[in-house]
Amino acid sequence: MKRQYDKEFKMDAAKLVVDAGKTVAQTARDLGIAEQTLHNWVKKYKEDKEGSSFVGSGYSTPEKEATRDLQKRVRDLEEENAILKKAMGIFAKNQK
Repeated sequence: MKRQYDKEFKMDAAKLVVDAGKTVAQTARDLGIAEQTLHNWVKKYKEDKEGSSFVGSGYSTPEKEATRDLQKRVRDLEEENAILKKAMGIFAKNQK
């Protein structure tokens, strides 16, 4: 059975290794997870700190979330705008 960990747990575990200077082995034992799992999280965390994106990896920074939210909002507004333009066209035809 595979355990699921939330994003915050993964990031906090990786921070213990990277920022606090603890070893992967000791941190993994302390948290009760496999060393390789923690090693993968640390690798992703380091990549994220260097500026690469974590699309689909489960990690997200507030800026990335805000950008995604804004992009979704723009798409929604563009769709609403297109619908309103079509409606205006229909009403304009009915006025003649």
